[in-house]
Amino acid sequence: MTETSGPALRRTLGVGDAVIIGLGSMVGAGIFAALAPAAHAAGSGLLLGLAVAAVVAYCNATSSARLATLYPASGGTYVYGRERLGDFWGYLAGWAFVVGKTASCAAMALTVGAYVWPGQAHAVAVAAVVALTAVNYGGVQKSAWLTRAIVGVVLAVLASVVVMCLTSGEAEAGRLGIGVSGGAGGVLQAAGLLFFAFAGYARIATLGEEVRDPARTIPRAIPLALGIALVVYAAVAVAVLSVLGSKGLGDATAPLADAVRAAGVPGLVPVVRVGAAVAALGSLLALVLGVSRTTLAMARDRHLPGALAAVHPRFRVPHRAELAVGAVVAVLAATVDVRGAIGFSSFGVLTYYAVANASAWTLDSRPVTRVVPAVGLAGCLALAFSLPWVPVAVGAGVLVVGMAAYGVRRRVGGGR
Repeated sequence: MTETSGPALRRTLGVGDAVIIGLGSMVGAGIFAALAPAAHAAGSGLLLGLAVAAVVAYCNATSSARLATLYPASGGTYVYGRERLGDFWGYLAGWAFVVGKTASCAAMALTVGAYVWPGQAHAVAVAAVVALTAVNYGGVQKSAWLTRAIVGVVLAVLASVVVMCLTSGEAEAGRLGIGVSGGAGGVLQAAGLLFFAFAGYARIATLGEEVRDPARTIPRAIPLALGIALVVYAAVAVAVLSVLGSKGLGDATAPLADAVRAAGVPGLVPVVRVGAAVAALGSLLALVLGVSRTTLAMARDRHLPGALAAVHPRFRVPHRAELAVGAVVAVLAATVDVRGAIGFSSFGVLTYYAVANASAWTLDSRPVTRVVPAVGLAGCLALAFSLPWVPVAVGAGVLVVGMAAYGVRRRVGGGR
C-alpha cells in the first residue's frame, strides 16, 4: 500500500457521502449542456452515444473501484498507475487529470456565470470559484453537506423537466427512433462529449484517504453513483428527445429550457436556469475537491512543488493545494472559452482513465477478469480521438509538455 508522509487526512465520509460527492460531479452542468452538441454530432444516434459512454464509464468505474481497494490513498489513478505500471505512468495520469479537470473547473464556473448573469459571466465565474474554494478549505465534511443539498435541488429540477415533457401533448414516441444519421463517427463523438458528464465518479477514488473503511466504501459508492447518474441521464435524454427530436435538440442553445418551453410550460424555464446554475456549482465544488487531492498526492512525490503537500493542522485538508487550484481556476475562468475548455477536459480525463484500465489489467492474469479493463482502455482511446481535432491537438500537446517536464526532472534530479 502507498505510504504517505506528513499529517493524514481525516476519514469522515461514509458510503452515502461518497455517493453524493460522485453525483455532485456527474449530475451537474453536463446534462444541461452536453445533450445539444452530442445530438448535433450523432443525430438519431444520440441514445446509442449515451449507451457507449455508459459502457466505457462502467468499465472505468469497475477498474477504479478494484484499484481503490488496494490503494486507498488520495490521488486516484495517479497512485494506481505509479504502483502498477511505474512512476512515469502514474505521473502521466496525474498530469492529465490535473490539467484536464482544471479546465473542467473553469468550464463549470463559466456555466454558473452564463446562467446567473450572462452579461457578466466571467466575473460571476471568478466569484463562484473563490466562494467554493473557501467552502472546501473548511473541511471535506462541509463540502459533502453542501453537495448533498445541491444534488437534491438538481434532481428535483430534472424530475420536473422529465415529467413536464413526457406528459405534455407535444411528446411523440416517434422522435425517439434510434438510427445512425450522424454515422459511427458521430456516435463516438457524441459518446466522448457525453462522457464529460459521467466522469465524476473519479472524485470518489481521489478521496481515498477521507472515506471510512475504503476497501468496502469505495467499491460500493462508485457503481451506485454511476448507476443513479445513468438512470437520470437516460430519463432526461428520452424526455427532451420526445419533445424536440434529434434535430431540434442538436440546434438548441439551452436544450432543457427549450424543451420545457416547447412542451408548453414556459413558466418552468426560470426554474431550469436556476437548476443549471446550481448544478454547475455542485460540479465545481466536487471538481476543486478532486483536483486538489491529486495535486496533494503529486506534491508528496515532488512531481509538483513540495509546499503543496501541506495538510492544515485544524481542518485536515490540503489547504495549499486547494488555494493553488482555486487561484489557477479563477484565472482561467476570467479568460477562457467554455466550449474549448470542455473538449480539452474530455481528452485529458479519457487519458487518465486509459491509465486506470491499463493498471487494472495487471491485477489478475485470468482472461475473464481482463475483459473489463481491456474494453475500458480501448473505449477511452476511441472516444478521446473521436473528439474534434482542436481539443485533441491541444490536449496531446499539453501531455507532451508534461512528459518533457518529467524527463527534465528525472535527468536533473537523478530520479525520484
